[in-house]
Amino acid sequence: MRQAIERMEYHRYTAVPLVDPDGRYVGTITEGDLLWKMKNTPDLTFENTEKISLKDVPLRIENEPVRIEAKIDNLLNLAITQNFIPVVDDEGVFIGIIRRREIIEYFSRQLLAKNGSC
Repeated sequence: MRQAIERMEYHRYTAVPLVDPDGRYVGTITEGDLLWKMKNTPDLTFENTEKISLKDVPLRIENEPVRIEAKIDNLLNLAITQNFIPVVDDEGVFIGIIRRREIIEYFSRQLLAKNGSC
């Protein structure tokens, strides 16, 4: 848990995807998940968070992943409720993420092109 907190702080992430030892996407952990775990665990301090495994931290948000061949319309629907969308291959192995911002930028470019603006 401590490494997750420190890495999220260093990279300024508020949420990160989690993968199992085989590289399969298993969920998303957020700052809130870590804070709730600290609040709800008696005697847990920042110093001893290294003793807590991430598998013991309940996840509040379920970011639905998409397969690599997902259509942009599916991404738009997911982006309404997810800040990022995990992408997996046919085996469920995590490939990366698509951020909400990237989806909005894509549709913005499409709209501008359709309207004849640059």
